[in-house]
Amino acid sequence: MRIKTAFLLIATIAFCAVATSICAAAPPQKRDYLTEEEADKIRDADTPNMRVKLFLSFAADRLKKFQYEQERTQPESRRGETLNGLLNAYSACVDDAADVISLAVEKQQEIRSGIKEMQTKGKEFLVTLHKLEQKNPDLESYKGTLADAIEGTEDAIHDAEQAEKEMSPTPTRRPHP
Repeated sequence: MRIKTAFLLIATIAFCAVATSICAAAPPQKRDYLTEEEADKIRDADTPNMRVKLFLSFAADRLKKFQYEQERTQPESRRGETLNGLLNAYSACVDDAADVISLAVEKQQEIRSGIKEMQTKGKEFLVTLHKLEQKNPDLESYKGTLADAIEGTEDAIHDAEQAEKEMSPTPTRRPHP
């Protein structure tokens, strides 16, 4: 009985060691909705504000591509997949921007301009998304994804407003006597 227990214990430890080494050796997860160049820009961004602005610019790009695809007179054969993919990529960019804001607030980093950017761009995005909701003949093919994008954008704006409230006030300089 002791030999069996000792064998199971050794096997468990060996399995855990192998699993840990595999996980440690795995490369960082690549965000599949970003190009290599975009991912490099995010990695190279020095501040959370820069990362938020980059994610929001990538979101705007996905939204523009969505509008382009939607207005094409000769759509590609997988139009529904393309449109859903672009909306999902847009949502992921907005979500990542909101995550950067939350993390920066948690770490008490300066993120005020990123918050303002989220509030401004988020409202612009909502106007565009609601227009897409109104005038589209093939809305059924991406209706759920569009609803998720609208909800995600609204949540991101709300989270930015909450983050702004949670941040400590900007230090004021007092004149020297």
